[in-house]
Amino acid sequence: MHDIFMPTRRDVLAGAAAMAIAASPLRPAVAQTDARGTVFDADSNPRKGVPGVMVSNGLDVVKTDADGRWSLPVRDGDSVFVIKPAGWALPVDAATNLPHFAYIHAPGGSPDLGFRFEGVAPTGPLPPSIDFPLRRQTEATRFDAVLFTDPQPESLNEVGYIRDDVVSVVDGSQAAFGITHGDIMFDDLSFYPRYNRIVGSIGLPWFNVRGNHDMNLEAPDNTHAAETFKRVFGARWLAFQYGAATFILLDNVDYLGTDPSKPNGFGKYRGYFGERQLGFVRNVLANVPRDSLVVISFHIPLKTLAASDDANNTADAKAFLEAIGTHPNTVSFCGHTHTNEHWYFSAADGYAAGTHHHHILAAVSGSWWSGPFDARGIPMALQSDGSPNGFHVLSVDGAGYTTTLVPAHDPARGQMRLMLDSQVHGSDKEVFGEYPEGALLTGPIAADRLGSSRLVVNVFDGGPRSKVEVSVAGSPWQKLTKVERSDPFVVEVYERHRASKKFWVEAGKSSHIWQTKLPATLEPGTHRVAVRATDEYGRTRNGSIVLEVTG
Repeated sequence: MHDIFMPTRRDVLAGAAAMAIAASPLRPAVAQTDARGTVFDADSNPRKGVPGVMVSNGLDVVKTDADGRWSLPVRDGDSVFVIKPAGWALPVDAATNLPHFAYIHAPGGSPDLGFRFEGVAPTGPLPPSIDFPLRRQTEATRFDAVLFTDPQPESLNEVGYIRDDVVSVVDGSQAAFGITHGDIMFDDLSFYPRYNRIVGSIGLPWFNVRGNHDMNLEAPDNTHAAETFKRVFGARWLAFQYGAATFILLDNVDYLGTDPSKPNGFGKYRGYFGERQLGFVRNVLANVPRDSLVVISFHIPLKTLAASDDANNTADAKAFLEAIGTHPNTVSFCGHTHTNEHWYFSAADGYAAGTHHHHILAAVSGSWWSGPFDARGIPMALQSDGSPNGFHVLSVDGAGYTTTLVPAHDPARGQMRLMLDSQVHGSDKEVFGEYPEGALLTGPIAADRLGSSRLVVNVFDGGPRSKVEVSVAGSPWQKLTKVERSDPFVVEVYERHRASKKFWVEAGKSSHIWQTKLPATLEPGTHRVAVRATDEYGRTRNGSIVLEVTG
């Protein structure tokens, strides 16, 4: 549990300021003014400024002077925010553990665009001083962070699933903080207060990224598509530091405007950062040691196997990779596709500093809370690529890191699924009519079918650098072949339980399937099939099944 402290109105508004910064050439020629303030030690009496702390308006980044003072140009609608330095804590809300780090400059509030959900209230004239309190805390260079994405409740019942299926697993975590990578909601933003209280019960400071289902759908364009998000969470993008690492949270959902012909006016969007946001990234990294770890979070993938359209891939991914290419130790995380994928980008993709690891995280909601209920009355929520729903834990050690998938339904269970694929048309309803109850995913297999049968292994968090091997009946270990195909178990579950599945959910290609033919010479009887998988970080996972061969 972290200490909780709240700034008073006097903390936010009082003080003096110095320093000025010239307007950036990226800043459009619109009316602006200078915001000023201090970053101060909340425990000091009399108040003492904290020098060398980064403060930003979403593009420009300045450091506080020797007295903790800063000054930045702001426009209507800008968020001015402090970038928490290592060894210091932000104030957090007592009920939700949401950090307080930003001031929204909205003199007249959000524009009247017929929003269903409340936007930013009028903030009035710019205060004479916008002050950010910090409190000292001890931060190790080895720490964990909890990574959520796409909790995406469509109903109040589904908010309860988040509570009972995932939050209950994380509760009591010794992690330093948590991050949700977008689609916090499924369009109904009135659920934010209840959801935030539930996640706040974990007891960790919790940061949030906007997803395409966290938008004000009535907005005519992207400019005002995050008014409710800003009211609740403070800024569309931000950064903070912990230990020796820098975290940058971005918004790459570019809303193209409401479509009144669609339900609730849900218009099209694309994956896109834009030059202002990438300018912010470059300005932050200019103040970050080159060899330190940089972790970037956003919602829409840079690239995904799930789809090739602009709504599921980021149009300016190359520009993003160029912007972070000054630092060789980087990793980025996202969600959106409800799949679990690892990608690696190099100089050919725009990343000049070596190899950039991009990880699409497994969704909290899995298949959008689809599927048959388990014993607790919670949907199975198996993802279209065969991964279980759940979350990841990011473990940082200096400039290095690992991630660990935590399946929600059973955190202690294995990290892979072993299946037998011995029927060419095992899931073809046109051939079999109603889906057969006894699909051959576990056997037994007749001896004369062994040579045409495959062992299929889904390593839930596997990727391009993973290696999977098999030993059948004590034989030497042999490598399996990585393929892009559907998980046959997912195909069966989705087909058999269509009535409990969201209509848009279908089995899709998985990026973490390996397979091999079974030996054709096995004698009738039982044989142990052992599998070992070495993951992206060199860790070994083990699994096994008993293969029954009939005469």
